[in-house]
Amino acid sequence: MHTTAVLLKAPGQLDLSEVRLQTPGSADVVVQVRHSGISTGTEKLFWTGDMPPFPGMGFPLVPGYEAAGEVVEAGADADIPVGSHVFVPGANCYDGAFGLFGAAAQTVITAASRVTRVDAGLGASGALLALAATARHAMAGQGKAVPDLIVGHGTLGRLLARLTVLSGAPAPTVWDIDPARRTGAAGYDVIDPATDTRRDYSSIYDVSGQSALLPDLIGRLARGGEIVLAGFYTQPLSFAFPPAFMKEARLRISAEWQACDMIATRALVESGDLRLDDLITHTMPAMQATQAYRTAFTGTSCLKMILDWNAA
Repeated sequence: MHTTAVLLKAPGQLDLSEVRLQTPGSADVVVQVRHSGISTGTEKLFWTGDMPPFPGMGFPLVPGYEAAGEVVEAGADADIPVGSHVFVPGANCYDGAFGLFGAAAQTVITAASRVTRVDAGLGASGALLALAATARHAMAGQGKAVPDLIVGHGTLGRLLARLTVLSGAPAPTVWDIDPARRTGAAGYDVIDPATDTRRDYSSIYDVSGQSALLPDLIGRLARGGEIVLAGFYTQPLSFAFPPAFMKEARLRISAEWQACDMIATRALVESGDLRLDDLITHTMPAMQATQAYRTAFTGTSCLKMILDWNAA
């Protein structure tokens, strides 16, 4: 089997290519991808060449960890029937290409246990479930607190804010330095950080990925407050100890979502309580992938780019 896939051959060198697929196993499903999302965080770091060494990475690479599609073949031991609509968090199913993420392809093969059945009516927004589950993972669970300050009003920042409002907690303040990104808020305020004089935030969630912000964020904490690093940071993190000592500051790193996060998030989305479709600002045919990735990574107005594989 072969598939058309987005192939990143080296930093800045990305196009569509034919890639050979590995043979499906008895517990695998074959998924015809309908829509896949482009991450302006980790995927952009591969594209720019700024991604630090990471297990399983290398070139050529099939990017993408956000895809939604239909199961077209299921192994004898797979518990998801043909015709099911599913979210796919990536796939490592290629011969001759790394699949550290691997969802940006017309057809993918993965274990049935890794996909999540979703309502077909979600359409392209079904590909955003990973981001929503990642936001939920950062703030839900024992010992965690919802944010009262969110740094960055991109897709993940908006999801964190929406989930906070849905939880019934006080609406968070959100920072963004880009005036165009301060729109689209519902039930919370987005402000220029230069205008914020508060120094008593108890829970600051940073999704900017800017390591240089850490000293300022420590200065914004209340005593005993926590900073949650929910972005991805390519530069070393450092800060002066005395201010952190005075605040008795706490740091927490939030990584990828877990199965319980996906279950809870899917329920919120399918009930209509958590909206995802309005986060998609751009959609392009998969055959224009090169242009789509460049727009996603360089266009300031692009919040979330979706590749449409239906006509591929």
